Amino acid sequence: MDKIEHIGIAVKDLDKSNTLFAKLFGIPHYKIEAVESEGVRTSFFQSGPNKIELLEATNPNSAIAKFLEKKGEGIHHIAFAVKDIEKEMERLQQEGFVVLPGFPKQGADNKIVAFLHPKGTNGVLVELCQDKQ
Repeated sequence: MDKIEHIGIAVKDLDKSNTLFAKLFGIPHYKIEAVESEGVRTSFFQSGPNKIELLEATNPNSAIAKFLEKKGEGIHHIAFAVKDIEKEMERLQQEGFVVLPGFPKQGADNKIVAFLHPKGTNGVLVELCQDKQ
C-alpha cells in the first residue's frame, strides 16, 4: 500500500455536511458523485495532501444506510492507494484477510476499489483504491 488515499465519513445529510466541512477546511468540496451500485452519493474535499470523502445513503438497504442506522454518523473507512489492486488483493487474501466483494469494482473519484472485511482488521473497514486506467 502506497499511502492513505482518503478517509470516508458516513453522513445523514450530504448538503448540510458539505457546508460544515467547507467551514472546517476553509475550502469547498471539489466533487459530488453518485455511485448507484453502492446506493450512495459522495462528496470529496482536498485539504493539502489529504482527502475526505463524505458518504450519504441514497438507498435504505445500502451499506452506508445500515452503518448510519447502527453506528450513526462518523468515520466509516480508511482507504489506501495501491498500484495494482488485483495483485494487492491476492497478497492480502494469502495473508488471511477477507476481501470484499472478491473482485475490484467501480468506486467514486475515478477509482476501482475493494474492501477488507473489518472482522479481520480490528474493526476498521479498509478500502483499496487504484486509479482507473
